[in-house]
Amino acid sequence: MKKKLIWGSLIAVLITVLAIQRVEVTPNNSGVDSLDIMKGFPTSHRVKTLLQTACYDCHSNTTTYPWYAEYQPVGMWLEDHVEDGKKHLNFNEFLGYRPWRQFHKMEETVEMVEEEEMPMASYTWMHEGAKLEAADRESLVLWAKGVMDSLTHLYPKDSLVNPRKKK
Repeated sequence: MKKKLIWGSLIAVLITVLAIQRVEVTPNNSGVDSLDIMKGFPTSHRVKTLLQTACYDCHSNTTTYPWYAEYQPVGMWLEDHVEDGKKHLNFNEFLGYRPWRQFHKMEETVEMVEEEEMPMASYTWMHEGAKLEAADRESLVLWAKGVMDSLTHLYPKDSLVNPRKKK
């Protein structure tokens, strides 16, 4: 009886895994980057490389997918992860954000990089080249603070505060 139950469960799992392989995910490869942050703010070659290596897969319109992304449920998980990352910050659409949002996103970038919350461990585990050393983190933080400084010179101070949080 137990053997039949185990075999039945195993077959059900196998059928489910095979069935979800038919689910197609939409690749994040529009390549649309006309509003990319690097087009509006100076970026050194080092920082550009760091952004593209450690950030752009989840925070841009161009994701480089690993071979295993074609297999479900991994592909669905990656698609959800990328969509969530782009919802928080999309470097390819940065110049289209309102000034207060640009400023806030750079504040968050500084915080997340300094506290080693980005790039996420689940990403660097599979993307060894995305791991940031202390000097890399410092470069990204200095760059983000430079973007914030530029914003303070481009816009009036009150336009860099979320209007819903103004008092």
